[in-house]
Amino acid sequence: MVRTLLTIIGEYFIFLRKVFSKPDKWNIFFKKLIGEMDAMGIGSMLIVSIVSIAMGSVITTQTALQIESSWIPAWTVGFVSRTSIVMELCPTIISLLLVGNLGSRITAEIGSMRVTEQIDALEVMGLNPASYMVLPKVLASMIVNPLLIIFSIFFAIIGGFITVIITGCVSPYNFMDGLTYCFRVYDIIYALTKTFFFAFVMSTVSSFFGYRIEGGALELGKASTQGIVVSSFIILVLNVLITQIML
Repeated sequence: MVRTLLTIIGEYFIFLRKVFSKPDKWNIFFKKLIGEMDAMGIGSMLIVSIVSIAMGSVITTQTALQIESSWIPAWTVGFVSRTSIVMELCPTIISLLLVGNLGSRITAEIGSMRVTEQIDALEVMGLNPASYMVLPKVLASMIVNPLLIIFSIFFAIIGGFITVIITGCVSPYNFMDGLTYCFRVYDIIYALTKTFFFAFVMSTVSSFFGYRIEGGALELGKASTQGIVVSSFIILVLNVLITQIML
């Protein structure tokens, strides 16, 4: 078991060495990079906005229900909601959502190319398949995912504000006062730093499991599941480590 795990880890780092090599044709590389950014960003906005609005609404409602003491200022609801949304919920939960959405797509796309021997054809042509196919996806993910998290934070706060207006659990003025109270730019830097590492893990691990499969459609399904599970586990571990280091 341990030997198999170490073998997979070694194969992963050898794969990364192939991925982060100089592209064979820069014009094709940039074209693929723009295409991947468009597919990942535009394709994920709808699901990210829906989940973010719901998440912001729920955290605001739960915070308001927990803070009912007259000794606690009313603006605390906005402050706690903002802190939870910016520092933990959006960076981590949305990243895990993107693992299922984008990560599975990356594994399926690269895995299908392996199954249909398109990767072998690229090798015969003298190209580096890992760099040609995977590097644009990795860089696009590391650029787009932080932008999606900013997008997510905005919609989560909008969701909380709408909930405050509808339910009246706290006045909109007090909620906005809490949102702006003691705001630190470092919180945003912390959130985006986590997202940057999460995006790297999601894209490289998903690509790795798609690149190394052998077999047909059954193995492709297994590789997609393995990519999601392993990426999610590493993201959760990194979340703990980065939190301890940065906070």
